[in-house]
Amino acid sequence: MKAELLVSTESLAAHLSDPDWIVFDVRHDLAYPDKGRAAWQAAHVPGAYFMHLDADLSGAKTGANGRHPLPPAGDFAARMNRCGVAPGRQVVVYDDGGGSFAVRLWWMLRWLGHDRVSLLDGGFAAWKRENRPLDAQVPAAREGAFVPRPMEDATVDTATVAAKLRTPDMVLVDARAATRFMGENETLDPVAGHIPGAINRFWQHNLGYDGRFLPPEELRAEFLEELGDVAPSRVVHSCGSGVTACHNLFAMELAGLAGSRLYPGSWSEWCSDPARPVARGAK
Repeated sequence: MKAELLVSTESLAAHLSDPDWIVFDVRHDLAYPDKGRAAWQAAHVPGAYFMHLDADLSGAKTGANGRHPLPPAGDFAARMNRCGVAPGRQVVVYDDGGGSFAVRLWWMLRWLGHDRVSLLDGGFAAWKRENRPLDAQVPAAREGAFVPRPMEDATVDTATVAAKLRTPDMVLVDARAATRFMGENETLDPVAGHIPGAINRFWQHNLGYDGRFLPPEELRAEFLEELGDVAPSRVVHSCGSGVTACHNLFAMELAGLAGSRLYPGSWSEWCSDPARPVARGAK
């Protein structure tokens, strides 16, 4: 049974004592990797476990597999099982960046077969703004029963992206800010630009001024305007390292356009090989 994609702060507050609800804090800062953990240690949603983007939600880097390669499924499952994840239990994930990091955990759980996972709409900012309860206690470990069952068609690899460049079989949607997409103001990766043929939709465009997701019908209209009659199954999401790409994938699901896929290595993997083509500018 799939959960609702978004959970309200009201609903989460009502379930803080529910043993079948598990909360994860995924706050992170790419420039200061220890900042998220420090913020969690200072104050978090009561009972929330912390997941670090680099240490918990990524695997070992080789220099050719991007900045945030997916971890081995077994390692990730072990982490989830220490936090009580099990079939039938509701998982809620949040961060303080509009969901830009929490969506990584949402996507990974869905990819590995746990459908009852939702994003806290408005995230930690909304929770604090509404003066909801906080604590700084480290939650006790819990026994879980999560067994990973990877969905083979949920991802595409670099070879597949290369083979389908500029073909009707794939529309690549890049979630980075427009300046980075165009090859300007690159501060994270050694090469500036984007994968040829990709279109750009900055992940923040999925949010309203209040930090919550736009209504599904509004998201649907925007994606259909950008994608035309392209079926979601032909859409592949990328970004710098496969993290904020999940935000556009999530937004498409919220808009009723389920079935798009993720390129986990994204630009940081693509640009690691100088033989691969690079595009700059708006197209």
